Amino acid sequence: MSSEKYKVIIIGSGPAGYTAAIYAGRATLSPLVFAGPEPGGQLTTTTDVENYPGFPDGVQGPDLMVKFKAQAERFDSVVLSEEVDSVDFSKRPFVVKAGGKDYLGDSVVIATGASAQWLGLESEQRLRGRGVSSCATCDGFFFKEKDVVLVGGGDVAMEDALFLARVAKSVTVLHRRDALRASKIMQERALANKKIFFMWNTEVVDVLGSEAVSGVLVVNNKTGEKKEISCQGLFVAIGHKPNTGVFVGQIDLDEKGYIATQQQTRTSVDGVFACGDVVDARYRQAVTAAGSGCAAAIDAERWLEEKGDAGK
Repeated sequence: MSSEKYKVIIIGSGPAGYTAAIYAGRATLSPLVFAGPEPGGQLTTTTDVENYPGFPDGVQGPDLMVKFKAQAERFDSVVLSEEVDSVDFSKRPFVVKAGGKDYLGDSVVIATGASAQWLGLESEQRLRGRGVSSCATCDGFFFKEKDVVLVGGGDVAMEDALFLARVAKSVTVLHRRDALRASKIMQERALANKKIFFMWNTEVVDVLGSEAVSGVLVVNNKTGEKKEISCQGLFVAIGHKPNTGVFVGQIDLDEKGYIATQQQTRTSVDGVFACGDVVDARYRQAVTAAGSGCAAAIDAERWLEEKGDAGK
């Protein structure tokens, strides 16, 4: 059975993947994009996006990603909803397997993103985008002068707590242990902030509210005592997991599972590039992901030119 061959295969369809497709398409590379089971990435679960340039009145996350997709398709990108099952980067052309078929690529751009780790509560998932968030810098503005709860104890959690304290009326940090995991300087900053309060050995067992968050039910894991905390927002800051499982053993990953890059977007395999949240554990913003998607497409185009493959 013959396999379809492309100059560029893009795996992932968030801001990074679609931007890479736009740039590759405009370079007449006609990329193939694997959108996966959740086309658009994390933005499809976000309601109001007010910090993406060009939308002064804000835009709904799903609507923004529909625009991204339409723009990519305008420039001859082929978008498939298939999920990639496996890859073979051992030789060129690279092999990407999806839906029982083999697809060949002269180059590959990986933009599979990262997924927030959640508490695993039904109510948490039901109220995502309605008071439950995993991104303080994205959604903190909507909780101006409101009471919010944040779950976590690491550096990212403390950064989020300090950010939220600038806008919220109060920030209650819940940590399942009796001491923070964050670095000493981040602990000191958070503990010194008069708007940040801490509850130790405490875990969320339910998120309260029907249409929007009205509070959380928590339990002390030492005493078993339960209590309700009134709040209008719940921020979960217990980490992100990069979506790199399919690439294990194919390219170099760092100790946290993110794709290791050098010279901007190049991976350990010549001709394979990576962009967006799958390489970025720090910023995790739509605009930074889009920017790195642009860079990856340009790097892939120039690499193909160097190999003499761009026009074939």
